[in-house]
This record gives sequence, C-alpha cells and structure tokens, in this order.
Amino acid sequence: MNILSLMTNKTLLRIAFLLLLALVATIALRAQTPTSAQTNILRPPAGAKVALIEFADLECPDCARASKLLEDAVKAYKIPLVVYDFPLPMHPWAMEGAIYAHYFRNISTPKNPLEMQFRAFIYDNQSAISAQNLRSFVDQFAKAHKLTVPFAVDPTGSLAASVRKDKEKGVAINIEHTPTLYVVTAKSSGTPFVEVVDRNNLFNMIDQALAETKNLPSTSVATPAAKKTKK
Repeated sequence: MNILSLMTNKTLLRIAFLLLLALVATIALRAQTPTSAQTNILRPPAGAKVALIEFADLECPDCARASKLLEDAVKAYKIPLVVYDFPLPMHPWAMEGAIYAHYFRNISTPKNPLEMQFRAFIYDNQSAISAQNLRSFVDQFAKAHKLTVPFAVDPTGSLAASVRKDKEKGVAINIEHTPTLYVVTAKSSGTPFVEVVDRNNLFNMIDQALAETKNLPSTSVATPAAKKTKK
C-alpha cells in the first residue's frame, strides 16, 4: 500500500469519525429538546409554578411503593400532584380500578380529596385485590367515607373515556412503564420538566425546580364568577 493510499484511508476514517460524532450530537440534542406533546402535557396546573406528574397503574406494585413518597412530597412542598392513569394490559383490574378513581375524582373537593384517598386505599390493599373482589374494596372505601357508589358506576362510558384520554397522553409522550414520574415547571424556556429516574433524588429535584421558578410571575387561578344577589 503506497503513501497516497494510506493518507486517503486516514482521511476517510477521519471523515467517518466526524460524521459519527455529528450523528451522536444530533441524537443527544433531540433527546434534550422537548416535543410539542411533552410541553403540552408535562405542565403544572393553572396557578402552580411546580408540580409532580405521575403516569400510574393502580395494580402496579411499584406504583404502590412510590405512593407514600409522592404523598410526603406533596405535603412537604405544598405542590400539586397530577395523576394520569396508564393501566397496563397485563393487569386484569387496573382499568376498572382507574374508572372508580375517576368516579371519585368527579366528586372530590379541595377539602375532601376523595380520589387521592381512594388511590392510597387501593395501594394499601393492592396485594389482596383481584378482579373478582375489587368492587368490595370500593364499597369498603365508600362506606368509610359515608358514601354509596352506584351499581352501574359508568353507565354512559364517560369515565372509561376519561381513563383512555389519560392513557393517550402517556402514549403521546412514549410512556413505557409505571410509575413514570416528572417534576414539571411553568418555565417557558429550556426544558420545563425532568423525569424522576431515581426516586431518592425526588426532593432535591423539587428543590431545584422551586429555585429555578422562584422569580417567575405568579399565575392566577380562574375562580367562578360571583353569584348575583337578589335585590
């Protein structure tokens, strides 16, 4: 092999190496750049600068393990937790459980957050629940809160549709497992959210998010119009 051939081969190898570096950099940049679906879905509710978002499956053992930590974080930081149901196909009662959760969501109030209480109750009893006895646990929860759940809890299918909308959000941002957790912020620049890969770092991540949004203007929360009093 002559010198010219050696130089040509080295040049080609150098070009190939530079192209590979450019490809890796492009992939890394795309991974760091949020998609429109992510920026639309992974946002805190109105009035909050920082929030937690969870894609959860009520039958998922790891979701049950994460539940207490999220509860502690919400209490410690006074930030909202938004739960999107993502029932997995291998879990026989996860979809039905999510429908009941959405039923309690519809009758929850800030002073009586029945949905979150129901989710905690289901996680606490998860190992004893089956597709056959789920309803009995629902009735136990309802009785403890002096409620009666109708026999046909979703006659129009609206609650099931609501659960499917939750799952569609997860599919849109490529959720692959439960729980998938995010710390989300109201930032309009950079990446306004970060996935919680190691739950041991959750509190540190919240601290950082709060520091990054400290100077953001407070957003107003829409309030119902005052009722007119009769004269």
